[in-house]
Amino acid sequence: MALHRLSFRLRQTVTHVRSLHTSGCGQQQQQPQSVDTSSEPEPLSVFRTQEHNPACQSERHIGQYYTVPPGHIGTLFPHSLPKRYQQQVKTFNEACIMVRQPALEVISYLKNTDYSQPALRYIFYGLKGSGKTMSLCHTVHFCYTQGWLVLHIPDAHKWVKNCKELLPSSYNPSRFDQPLESTAWLRDFKITNEQFLSKIKTKQRYVWTKREFTDEGRPLGELVDQGISRIKSSTDVVGAVMKELRLQSGQPGSDFRLAVAVDGVNALWGRSSIKKQDKSAVDPEELTLIYNLRKLMKNNWTGGAIITTLAQTGSLYTSKSAYLPQELLGETGFDNMDPFIPVSVPNYSEKEFEGCYQYFMDRRWLQHPQSLTEEGKKEIIFLSNKNPSMLDRICSFL
Repeated sequence: MALHRLSFRLRQTVTHVRSLHTSGCGQQQQQPQSVDTSSEPEPLSVFRTQEHNPACQSERHIGQYYTVPPGHIGTLFPHSLPKRYQQQVKTFNEACIMVRQPALEVISYLKNTDYSQPALRYIFYGLKGSGKTMSLCHTVHFCYTQGWLVLHIPDAHKWVKNCKELLPSSYNPSRFDQPLESTAWLRDFKITNEQFLSKIKTKQRYVWTKREFTDEGRPLGELVDQGISRIKSSTDVVGAVMKELRLQSGQPGSDFRLAVAVDGVNALWGRSSIKKQDKSAVDPEELTLIYNLRKLMKNNWTGGAIITTLAQTGSLYTSKSAYLPQELLGETGFDNMDPFIPVSVPNYSEKEFEGCYQYFMDRRWLQHPQSLTEEGKKEIIFLSNKNPSMLDRICSFL
């Protein structure tokens, strides 16, 4: 009966939904890192950790939240994080990520990798809403704090559907360019890696038009600016940037490590909803962006790592219950990514659920009186099955 009453109350409160949602990893408002201006020390709590450096976190921090500096959020994830989490950050006035075992596992591998060898490929996989994007963001934040160059594709599925403008490629007539998506990605790439753009020099000459070109030995930033200012050539510029980084990473004289992070890597070998003028479907390989990103997924380069997730959300023409690598990648994708290191992302453990529940209570996000009782907490566990995304949706109504 208690479960029935809470379920009925949840349905009643649907019309009073707040604008704040809490899933994934989000964008922080630009503000001073220290929010609390009082001189009193912040009390210790079981759901927070004072260790904000991902490189120093360990298994004893699992289930605890650490605060990401506002400057890191604005630079590392300028426009690439879930809107629900962006709304949470604005309401909670802080950006926090829970320390979980999958991210710690990959970070430990990254700490002990021999980067003179071909890049290792990591794949986060798990049930829908289990926190794969969160784990990817945590790992990418580690790379960023270690001074890596971060090439982040926040949602590969967006490149194979809902394309606003599709143009025939000026370089290869059999492929198609996506100038608007390319320009947006180049802007974010420039924000994230500003410190590298003047140091890395191009290794070859690129001709864009009869009058415009980028000579060999020019800063990579000049190449990026070409794509931002000349939208028509932006897709080819993205391919040139990926090529330069792939060829220079790990080579003598290069002073950077490359982290290639792709959320929803299965989109590269899935199906596209983009249509040609004759109404036939565009094959992902015909898209210049996907074609170049597939090259980057090959581990024929050194000096970095390829960190990816499998995503059911946005995955076209696949079963909603599919989540294993062989199911979402398909035979072609699996063969192209093999060998890789699979990292399972499960639902919350008891400790992780408790940390999330206490965090919501601390932020005064749970307002319903029943949700603050032990009986109410048990009903939330039953309704959400400790799935991070489902827990977020249920608590957003409380």
